[in-house]
Amino acid sequence: MVRPRRERLFERATWVATDKLVTMVETVDGITGGDGVAAAAQLLHDFNVEYDEPAPPPHELGARLAGLIQGDHVTVLLARGHQTGAGVGVAVMRVQPSVWSPAQEMYLAELYVVPAQRGRGYGRELITEALRVGRERGADYALVVTSEEDRLAQRLYEAAGFRRTEGEGGPVMLAYELEL
Repeated sequence: MVRPRRERLFERATWVATDKLVTMVETVDGITGGDGVAAAAQLLHDFNVEYDEPAPPPHELGARLAGLIQGDHVTVLLARGHQTGAGVGVAVMRVQPSVWSPAQEMYLAELYVVPAQRGRGYGRELITEALRVGRERGADYALVVTSEEDRLAQRLYEAAGFRRTEGEGGPVMLAYELEL
């Protein structure tokens, strides 16, 4: 199968950036005694606080994440700084059966890099690994949603091969929420 030129270029650029950055992206295991769940929970908490969204305390979020990981409901990826090993970015994704094809589909629910580490390739590493895991688990489609104002995220997703499917000549989609 011949891949589109844009995808091949992205893979090459990712390899070069990875070679320079030497980041560590790990799949968080909710069972082992490592600090992965706690680090991911803290980053998700910080993400919501940064954007003025409600956030449960990190220890509560960690317990919830551990249960979701153990139940195979989500995959959590953690980027660690190459010098300190501290968590600097997190991605949370779900892979589920597709309504539209016999394959799976991947939803990238959360992607966050701490402000001081943005622009250093961590987001690219996380999204590259998320797409790899999604394909490995049988997904043939991936979806991510971001705000109209978050131009940095839009550039990251477009560089990874995502295409905008609403607005700019198409219908504008609106998101609605309701607490039950």
